[in-house]
Amino acid sequence: MSAVPTLAPADDVGELLERLGDVPPARVRLRPLPGTATEADVLAALEAPRKRICELIDGVLVEKAVGFRESRLAVVLIRLLDFFVTARNLGLVTAPDGTIRLWAGRVRIPDVAFFSWDRLPGRRLPDEPIPTLAPDLAVEVLSRSNTPAEMRLKRQDYFAVVVRLVWEVDPATRTVSVYTAPESPIVLTEADTLDGGTVLPGFTLPLRDLFAELDRQG
Repeated sequence: MSAVPTLAPADDVGELLERLGDVPPARVRLRPLPGTATEADVLAALEAPRKRICELIDGVLVEKAVGFRESRLAVVLIRLLDFFVTARNLGLVTAPDGTIRLWAGRVRIPDVAFFSWDRLPGRRLPDEPIPTLAPDLAVEVLSRSNTPAEMRLKRQDYFAVVVRLVWEVDPATRTVSVYTAPESPIVLTEADTLDGGTVLPGFTLPLRDLFAELDRQG
């Protein structure tokens, strides 16, 4: 694991938002106060009457950006990846509420993630609600309120704990950016085929088929 990035304390709201990746203010929870939130607050938000999926960034709860179309693409990816992984007993695939602790004070929730058995303690499904884990593959399906700075911070977090592969799926442009490092992705279009590389050898997905889900009709 490389040195993990941390956020310095902010002096004002503008600086706080900048340090969180210029996220819209509406996604920053004020209860508990920024800088005081804990993992217990992450779990409480999930269990509240109005369920909120929030990541924890240095004591700040940041609500994940969500959307109906984004959810549909995540479901398709989960189904295809889980079928591939389960058939070969490669590990586990998690969904958009699969909380993971990257390090103390940093909880991320990829929209989809793949964990090989070697990355799971005892090669078993963890019992704790927020296990300390680093996925082999993290997938983020972009919503309108995701900012470039926010996604850059997420990638820095993932690769700091040796995530091997990150896919950023953009429904607006119908592209997938493939990262094996925090910057300089390979950008695939609907004309291309996404593959699992060395993380999931043999997995392929024509992106035309994935993004066709956005055009489905009854």
